[in-house]
Amino acid sequence: MKFSAKVESITPSSTLAITAKAKELKEQGHDVIGLGAGEPDFNTPNYIIEASYKSMLEGHTKYTPAAGLPKLKQAICDKFKQDNNLEYTPDQIIVSTGAKHALSSIFQTILEDDDEVIILTPYWVSYPEQVKIAGGIPVYVEGKEENQFKAAKDQIAAAVTDKTKAIIINSPSNPTGMTYSKDELLDIGNLCLEKDILIISDEIYEKLLYDGAEHVSIAQLSDELKEQTLVVNGVSKSHSMTGWRIGYTAGRKDVIKKMANLASHTTSNPAVMAQFGAIAAYTEDDGSVENMRKAFEERLSKVIDRVNEVPGFTCQKPQGAFYLFPNVKEAVEKSSYSNTEDWVKGLLEEAKVAVVPGDGFGAPDNIRLSYATSLEQFEEALDRIEKFVSKQ
Repeated sequence: MKFSAKVESITPSSTLAITAKAKELKEQGHDVIGLGAGEPDFNTPNYIIEASYKSMLEGHTKYTPAAGLPKLKQAICDKFKQDNNLEYTPDQIIVSTGAKHALSSIFQTILEDDDEVIILTPYWVSYPEQVKIAGGIPVYVEGKEENQFKAAKDQIAAAVTDKTKAIIINSPSNPTGMTYSKDELLDIGNLCLEKDILIISDEIYEKLLYDGAEHVSIAQLSDELKEQTLVVNGVSKSHSMTGWRIGYTAGRKDVIKKMANLASHTTSNPAVMAQFGAIAAYTEDDGSVENMRKAFEERLSKVIDRVNEVPGFTCQKPQGAFYLFPNVKEAVEKSSYSNTEDWVKGLLEEAKVAVVPGDGFGAPDNIRLSYATSLEQFEEALDRIEKFVSKQ
């Protein structure tokens, strides 16, 4: 069968082989520790589950508007006002089947063939593939490790062409956990205003910040930047609701209207009971969300120094999310492996520890470690990693 050129252009995820091998080893009875989790290891809070269950008992099991329940869109508007000092109206909001779907819908809506999208590296693995599927061209700008993996304005300016349509900013970042400051965002934002570049701000890790770090949305910095920005967020990470698949986009009415039209012919509405759960997430609070954040903060404080003690590892302390992104170039160079991806495969086969190689994030000298697991498991994994490194 001949497949579409767009599907054929998708680069297979570098994590697939590791994931498949880890699963195979587990099925064979091996004690594999996985540090690749991209989701909190806490259950969804009970008050959210109960609200969703109640909605079904009350008969809310039918279609909703493609852009989402009006009550949920209002709750999202209230969230923006309370958390970000941003004023949106419900017709500036579309609810999607997860933030990943929101991003994909944006690219499908705004891109024509060969439009360029600036992606700052390290990046979340799906950004470039979603751009390619929509017919666009990813243009990469390196976030320097010595600058907390963040790209500077002059680097971005050098990548702009007459085909540049948009830029993606992910703060806090997956995979680095780093955040852009107000001044850094202003520099990037002013460039985008000057060049008429649409800003896509992925803020899904907004609530997971540590050591007093504060989230700044580029959309809140001026009225002009708000108009230039599409903010993507959701409840997946903040409320441990990854499987519920509720994300959303806030922005200009004309873009949101087109995205809703696209949804009406593709997905229709997100699951209605999940929408009711999201309403509860934004209108109720039993303290469990903050307790989860504190647990991640405690884990980070306990594991960061230990990671830096591994020979050949250097790791900056992140400000948010639940990942560490150590540079392992020295450890790899001293080993019998030719690159980080092969080193990661060897780590899994010999030490039974699964981590994510950094090449899938555009940073081949690094690996991603998720501390969305128990401290005991994480520390045992580091014991195994140290033994693996010492044998090389």
